[in-house]
Amino acid sequence: MNVSRNGQRVLHVLAQGGVIRHYKDENGRISDIECITRGGWLLSLCTLNLFKTLRQKGLIASSNGGPYRITRIGLQVVRSRPDNR
Repeated sequence: MNVSRNGQRVLHVLAQGGVIRHYKDENGRISDIECITRGGWLLSLCTLNLFKTLRQKGLIASSNGGPYRITRIGLQVVRSRPDNR
C-alpha cells in the first residue's frame, strides 16, 4: 500500500506509542487534530488531510471515542526506520 513520506512518519510515531487526539465541531465532525508523540511532543506535519487519508485506508482507528491509534494493518504498512534511542 502506498503511503506518503509524511504518512510514514506519522505511522512511525504511532507505532512507538503516540496518539492522535481529535476535536469535533458543533456538527459532530472532526475539525482539528493533534498528533502527540510518546514523549508528549506535538508532531506538526500531521495535517487534517493526511489524517483523513490514513483513516480511510484503515491504518489508524479510534476505540470508544478515544484517541486514534495505529491498527494492525498500519503496523504492517509502516516501514522500519533507524531510531536514535
